[in-house]
This record gives sequence, C-alpha cells and structure tokens, in this order.
Amino acid sequence: MKRIYCLMMTMLLVVGAYAQTKVTGTVYEETGIGAIGANVIAEGTTVGTVTDFDGFFELNVPAGVKNLVISYMGYKTVTIPVKPNVTVTLESDAQQIEEVVVTGMVKQDKRLFTGAATKLEADETMLSGVADVSRSLEGRAAGVSVQNVSGTFGTAPKIRVRGATSIYGASKPLWVVDGVILEDAVEMDADDLSSGDATTLIASAISGINAEDIESFQILKDGSATSIYGARAMAGVIVVTTKKGKAGQSKLNYTGEVTYRMIPSYDDYNICNSQEQMGIYQEFERKGWLEYSSLHAAKNSGVYGRMYALIDAAKGGNAGLPNTQEAKNAYLRAAEFRNTDWFAQLFNQTVMHNHSVSFSTGTERARVYASLSAMQDPGWYKASEVSRFTGMMNASYDVLPSTSKQKLTVGIATMGSYRKQMAPGTISASTDPINGTVSREFDINPFSYAMNTSRAMDPEETYRRNYCDFNIFDELDNNYIDIKVTDLKFQGDINWKPVRGLEIAALAAIRYYSSRQEHNIKDESNQARAYRAGIDPEDATIRDANPYLYSDPDNPLALPETVLPKGGIYDLTEYSLLSTDFRATITYNADLGKNGDHILNLFAGTELNSTDRQGIWFRGWGYQYSNGGIPYVDYRLFKQSQEEGTDYYSNTFQYLRNLAYFGMATYSYKGRYTINGTLRYEGSNMLGKSRQARWLPTWNVSGSWNAHEERWWQPAFGKAWTYASLKGSYSLTADRGPASNSLAVFNSFTPWRPSTSANESGIKLEELENSELTYEKKHELNIGLALGFVDNRINVEFDWYRRNNFDLIGFTQTMGVGGVTTKLANDATMESTGCEFTISTVNVKTKDFKWTTDWIFGWAENTITKLDSRSAVYQLVNGVGRTEGRPIGALYSIPFAGLTEEGLPTFFGDAEHTKIIGPSNYADIYFQEYENVDYLKYEGSIDPTITGSFGNTFSWKGLKLNVFFTYSFGNVLRLDDLCPVYSSDYSDLTASMKEMKNRWMVPGDENVTTIPTIPTVRQMREINELANAYSAYNYSTERVAKGDFIRLKELSLAYDLPKKYFEGQKAVSSFGVKFSATNLWLAYADKKLNGRDPEYYNSGGVSSPVPRQFTLTVKLGF
Repeated sequence: MKRIYCLMMTMLLVVGAYAQTKVTGTVYEETGIGAIGANVIAEGTTVGTVTDFDGFFELNVPAGVKNLVISYMGYKTVTIPVKPNVTVTLESDAQQIEEVVVTGMVKQDKRLFTGAATKLEADETMLSGVADVSRSLEGRAAGVSVQNVSGTFGTAPKIRVRGATSIYGASKPLWVVDGVILEDAVEMDADDLSSGDATTLIASAISGINAEDIESFQILKDGSATSIYGARAMAGVIVVTTKKGKAGQSKLNYTGEVTYRMIPSYDDYNICNSQEQMGIYQEFERKGWLEYSSLHAAKNSGVYGRMYALIDAAKGGNAGLPNTQEAKNAYLRAAEFRNTDWFAQLFNQTVMHNHSVSFSTGTERARVYASLSAMQDPGWYKASEVSRFTGMMNASYDVLPSTSKQKLTVGIATMGSYRKQMAPGTISASTDPINGTVSREFDINPFSYAMNTSRAMDPEETYRRNYCDFNIFDELDNNYIDIKVTDLKFQGDINWKPVRGLEIAALAAIRYYSSRQEHNIKDESNQARAYRAGIDPEDATIRDANPYLYSDPDNPLALPETVLPKGGIYDLTEYSLLSTDFRATITYNADLGKNGDHILNLFAGTELNSTDRQGIWFRGWGYQYSNGGIPYVDYRLFKQSQEEGTDYYSNTFQYLRNLAYFGMATYSYKGRYTINGTLRYEGSNMLGKSRQARWLPTWNVSGSWNAHEERWWQPAFGKAWTYASLKGSYSLTADRGPASNSLAVFNSFTPWRPSTSANESGIKLEELENSELTYEKKHELNIGLALGFVDNRINVEFDWYRRNNFDLIGFTQTMGVGGVTTKLANDATMESTGCEFTISTVNVKTKDFKWTTDWIFGWAENTITKLDSRSAVYQLVNGVGRTEGRPIGALYSIPFAGLTEEGLPTFFGDAEHTKIIGPSNYADIYFQEYENVDYLKYEGSIDPTITGSFGNTFSWKGLKLNVFFTYSFGNVLRLDDLCPVYSSDYSDLTASMKEMKNRWMVPGDENVTTIPTIPTVRQMREINELANAYSAYNYSTERVAKGDFIRLKELSLAYDLPKKYFEGQKAVSSFGVKFSATNLWLAYADKKLNGRDPEYYNSGGVSSPVPRQFTLTVKLGF
C-alpha cells in the first residue's frame, strides 16, 4: 500500500512540474533600453520575479495561468498572454516616478539609488522656438537656478545647481552627453556671462545640440549622485541622453518650427519721449552744457550739436540752417515732436525657422538613429543673423545572436554642428576703478542703443560720436563680427556580457571644436574714423582733445598724429579645443539568496581625459576693405605699440590632463534597505606639483529605506499611500576651481622706456609657483524623502542639504617676493544650506480629460565663512566683490544721505552715519578704497535664493493646454544709470529716464525728491570731485531694486490627431501641431525696475534680452 501511495505522489509531482510553463523574455523601456527591476507576475497568483539590469527575466508560470502582468514605475502596466518567449516595450506614464537613474557612467535601479536627482523628459521640457536646450531647464527642477542674463544665441544662461560652490570659480555644472563630458570652448566664470563681450557668444557648451535629438535630462544634485565624477562634480552634473533606435520600430519624423519675436516697445520702459527729453535738454542749455563753444569739438553731440553744425554749414555757403532764433526754434521744435521709435528702426519683423528630420529603426540585433536639422534666423535686430546646421547618428549592433548566453554590443555615435552668426561690432567692457563705472567704447548694440539714445534724434541724420560723424545704421553696416563655429564629436563603445550579471565596457571619444570671430571695422566706420578725427578732416581743437591719436614721446613739440591714416581694422580671434576621453568599466549585478532577496551591484573603472585649448588673436591695422583688402600699415603704429607695451597678436595654449580610478558598491535587501558607497581617486595637472595637492580621493556613503516595499505597507495603506522612500547621504566632492598654474608663470614683455631707442625685451614673473595649490572641496549632507499618495496621483519629493566648502581658492597676500604681492591659495571656506520641494498631482482623470499640476520650490543660501582677500569699493558696489560673512555676489551701496539746498547729493561716510560727505568733501569718496568699507550698506545677493515654477496641464482627447509660470525671489539688482546725472560731460545724444522729471529744480525740492539736480558748468568746475559724487549716486542705496519676479514662461496649446485617422494607410503615421507663447507676461516685478527684465543685464556688446515670442510647431511621423 505504501509503495502505491509513493508512486501516486511521485506521479502527481511530476505532472505538476510539467504543468508549469517556463517563460523567458525581455522588457524594454519606451526608449529601447532594458527595464531594470520591472515586476513580472503570473496573473491571479503571487508567483513572480523582477527583471535584471538588461530587462531580462525567467519565470515558471503555474498551470492554468493565461496571462502575465508587467508593472514598472514610470510606465503603464501591461497584461500579455503566456508564451515561452516574450518581448515587451512599455509605454511611459508621466505621472509616475521614474524607475531608472542614468548618471552618464552607470544605469541604476531607482529603488537602489540613494542620491538626489531629477529626470526630465525632453518632450515635456523643451521650449518651442528656443534653440539652446539649456534655457529649457528654467523652473523644471527644484534647486536648479537658470538666469537668462543674455538671450543672444550662443550665450549661456547662468545655471547654478544648489547655488554657488566656489568663491572665485565658475560654479557651473558639468555637462555630460551620452557619457562623455562636454568641455567649454573657453573657460568663463558666472560674472563674465553677463558681460556682453564677444567671447560670450561661444560660452554655451551645448548650443550645437539639436533639441529634437535629446531624449532626457538627468540633473544630479547631491554628492551621492555626483560622486562618481569626483573632483569634477562639486557644482552638480547635467546628464544629457540622446535618442537611439528601437528594436522593431522604424520611424521617419519631421519637426518644423516657425517663430515670430515681438519687437520691444517703449511702453514697457520708462524712457523719456522726445518732448520730455527736449525739456531736459533746455535745462542743459541754460546751465551751460549745450553751448556752441563746448559742442563744436565735443566727443559726442546730438540734436544741439547737429543744429550748430548746420549753422556753420550755412555760414560757409552750403545748405544748412540760418543763424536766427526763429530758425533754431523751428529746428528744436521739430526734434521735440520727432519721438523716434528706435526699437522699430533697429529691430526686424522677421520669422525664425527651425527644421529637423530624424530616422530611427531597429532589428533584433541592430539599432540606428540619425538626424539632420537646420535653423535659419534672419535676426531679431540688425546685424544678428544666425544659421545653424546639426547632424547626429547613434548606432549599436549586437555581435552575438540573441540565442547566445553571452552578449557583445558595439556602438558608434557622431554628432556635429556648424554655426554661422553675425553680431554688432564690439570691444570688451572695462571698469574704471576711479569712479566705479563700467563702460564700453564704440558700443553699437541695437537694444542698448535704443534704450540709451535720445528719441529726439532723426534716424536718417548724422550726429557725432567719438569726435566724428555717426549714424547707427551706417555703423552697423560697417562694424560687425562674423562668427563661424564648428563642433564635431565621435565616440565608440563596446559592451561585453560574458555571463549573466557581469558587464565589461569601454568607451572612447574625441571632440574637436573651432570658432573663428572676424571683427570687421571697415574704412568708413565710426570706430576707424575716430583714429583719424582731427587729422582728417583737419580740426585743431578735436586733434588736441582726441585720445585715439598718437603723440610721439621722442618729440615733445610734436602734434598728435594718426596711426591709421587709411583703411580700417581687422580683428581675428580663434579658439580651438581638442578633447579625448577614454573609460573602461566593469559591472557586476547579482540577485543572491533563495528568492533573490539580496541585491548586489558592483561597479569599477578608470578614465583618462585630455583637453587642449588654443587661443589666437590678431589685429590688422590699416586693412583697406574698400581697396581689395590691401593693408596700409603706418610705422608709427608699431612705435606706439612698442612704447605702450601693447600687443597686436597673441597665441595662448592650455593643456589639461585628468586621470581617475573609481568604484561603487551597492547592497540592498529586497529593495527595501539599501546602502551605497563610492570612491574615486583622481589627479589633474592643473593643481600643485606635490602628490598631496595634485591627487585627491573623493567618496560618498549613503543609504535608503523604501518603506512601501515592506510587507505590512500594502495591507495597511492600500492605494491611499502607495510610495514612501527615505534616503540620506554624506559625501566629499571637489573641483579644480580657478587654479591656473602649478609652476611659476613667466611672460615676456616690453618694458616702458622714455624713447624707442632704449627699448628692450624682458621677462616678468606673472604668477608665483603654487606647488601646494589643491582642489576646492565640499562636504555635503543630504536627506531626502519621496512620497506617493492615492495610487501615485499625488507625488511629493523633499530634500534638505547642508554643505561645507573648504580649501576654496582665493587671493592671499605675500611678502612681495619676485614682485608679486598676491597669489592664489586654498585659504577660504564657505557654508551653504537649502531645501527643495516638488509636488505633482493628477487633479482630475477621466477617459477623455486629465488635469495635472506641478509645483517646484527651491531655496539655497551661502555664506563665506573665511576669506583673506579684500575687495575695493568699486567691486563691492558692482556685486563682484567678496566679503567674509556675506554670500557670494553680495551687493553693497553707498548710503545716500539726501540732497543739499542746491540739489547736490550727500552720503554717509561712516557706519554710524555721523559723517556726511557733501560738496566740501566729495574727495572722500574713493572707489579704490580697500580698508574703510564698513560704511557701505549691504543690500543682498545678486543671485536669487528662491527659485521654482508652477505649472498646469489640461488634456482633453487630442488637445493639450500647458500654462507654465516660473518665479524667482531673494536677490537684488543695481538699477541702470539715471542718465545723465552721473557724467561730467552732459550730452544731447543720450536718453534720460522718466525719473528725471522728478529731479531737484528749485530750493525746497530736496524735501520731496531724492533725484539730484543737473549741475551747472560752473558748479562742475568749482566743486572738487562733483562728477565723482554723481557716480557715487549711481551706486547709492537709491539705485537698488529687488530682483523678484513671477513670469508666465510658456503658454501652449497642442493637438495630436487621433491614431485612428492613420489606420489603413502607410504614408503618414502621426500628425501634431502646437502653438506656444514664450516669456509672454511678467506678472510681478519690483516697480522700481520700470519694465526692465529682472534677469537681463543691459551690458551692451552682443547681449540682448530674451524676447517675447510666438511659435508654431508642426510634427509629422511617417
């Protein structure tokens, strides 16, 4: 009987075993990569498994089960029939938390990720009509500040991830594209981005990337997320993943954008109209500023200067203006009612086009994505045309068939862009340390010109600038910059998986970047003729006043001469970059234990990076544009250069080398409890030559608890509380900072001598050796919490962090050995803290209608806790100084004390406000002062402390309405000059702000206004340093405003034609259209700004604000 019983039991077990069905398969994300950790469950049972790091799974399905249920956070749950081999591609669900974190080096399961990071899908992030993808990040991630300090194409926004990390360094995040670091063509700190200099046009490292080629952004914020990049990632990392081909899908896509930008309007600014302006000019005249004798040889003159020139012409028998009061009144009356709209004259009613075509396909073993794009911008304003062409290809091939247990994949990728751009001619801005003013000679920026030029002037008339005739339209035709930029990148990778869980990979990349800027200053340009003014045409008064002429020091009796008797100037600036990257890694992933409860991930590797930069500058004097380019060189030019020690060419090189070894280990129990550790050992040739200085270990330790993975969670909370994750990390990361030398730097120069016969060459010590100069470092503690409620219809993420930055590089005083009194040293420290909060909700969800809301908030503050270097008054009042106990970018002001009975400004000269600086002691205003700066008032930081956004999306069938606001609070701004009260040379060429109507006019006005009077010529001559006092008023407490704003960043309406309309035909597979408005409305800003964009610095040069624009986008799929 026992034998029969045992036989029956054995048969039942065998039958039961054979009744099970073994299913193997692969689950892919929508992007075509394997889904890590997707749940695969036999429907109606508790039997299931999770996919590995390739998306692969094996499951023994019980008898009678017909379907498998596959769920993956961030994607819609799918049900498929049971069969031996399955392949599933999931469809994304934007409202769920993403499950994979891509750091650029390694792909991690979100359950095991212990850092602070934000993933942004490109399709949901990109702003239509905005070609530079970096600008689309504004307001999209908590703790990421994006300030559009200039809107000109090629310039980079000021991006900060969790605020500043260096006192004198750039504090810019690291850009990583498809695993390769994208170096900047020129190294530029955050303050330089708003300078308006021509170099800013090549400041954006990713301006050559077509937005349609980007799949996603991953912003890595804390030390745990960025630690794998070690000493390159102190300021955060932005990882860009481009699109790739997908298996089983072949698509041809076209995207076309047509963008119209609104012309600025004087209704938005407080610039005087022509009638108001002429009223101010009349006071200029009464006070002696616009007399014939002063304007005849003035450097700059407008309406009155032109009137006097016409009177002179009439005296000589030429066409002009009679010297009668009636004729002069009629001329001035015409100017009073002219009201020229310079915006309408200088800005264009044009349309920008951007077209992109992409093709993607894939088989079981090969995948390809390729694209081409062309952007054509006729220019928002004159001399600002841009053409950009891009192309890219991503291809991968599985060398071994899918039936093989091993997997070997090779991939190649190439990306290239070519840009041709035009910009108004400009030279670099300079700061006058005597009076603190920042100025730019020969500035012809159209926006700046429209804001600063009198509306009483005739656009078809010629006036005077720089001692010679000037017309803005003629100058833009004869003074411009041609820019050509080429950017090419090639990379290849190989990925070998010899056994399950083990992956060996290698990547190699090379990038070449070249930019060529040709500044054409033609023969008849105002800038070229300024070097001849007073000589041609001859005018002794102008000749003696013109600083652009040359006086021979060897002949004390010699009259000023020109060094540019003929032709113009040809300036050539070239930058090139050659970078190479090599990385080799090994990864091991294993699910250990009976049920795979113990998850172990190991990652290790090495990388070698090199970057070679070269900068070439050449100035060709006497280049005759009107005579076939024949040079006409005057010997006095070289004599002057030799005497003044100036160059006419330069050739600079920079060689960067980095070598690093790194490793990361992660252990997790059932995805509930996770610990992680990262170690990286790195060296750079930019630091001191000692081993301790040049090599640095960086590390991270972190952990997380996924409470929702606990067995008791689901029974206790159900769908009411579906997700909860707590994580924490402590790390050490670093950056090179503004380190510039590990050895002493010697430069050749020509010492000044009283005569050229005594000239000789010399070598000077430019910088002392910094053998101990090492990395800037940062300890960071981060605690994060992520929650999901109501079946993940309400998702909340919160992070708090504290940073201690030490060994920061600053300037320290030396004993003066070798003639150098300051050098860079690791002698500064800084603390910062902040929090980030994101809430995403699905407010309404029906079959046809869906309403979602996203609120993003970030707060970050920093304080310099130790700093040995000092800043002068002129630096502090411009927001570029640094002081201990204050944040980076602290703005100070000279405390205003009111007006005198004559309407002149007074100031407090001490911290106790007991000393008054007035007409009798204006000389006490010393902008170069370093010691006595305690009397300055601290206004706040120029960088915002609070940033974020608020967005709502409404979807109904194929329609989608998006309303997206961004906001920024906590910073202050220096107001623009209240022209012309700060100048000792009052010009009838410049425009005035409407506040000038409230200026001091008669005694008693000092009780009701804070705007000084227009001084008389006599006052300016008799009161010592009166001009300096008016400059001080520009930097006083009266000229500060809050930088807070709330902006309607994007308003868009999109419609996708339902798929049913494309069924049964193969020509077109999808069609979508979108209409969007960008920067449409500044909902809130400080009233003191009077229409000025709080983000934009009106610095002239090549800068311009971000325009209001409307874009029509059409997308077609074939």
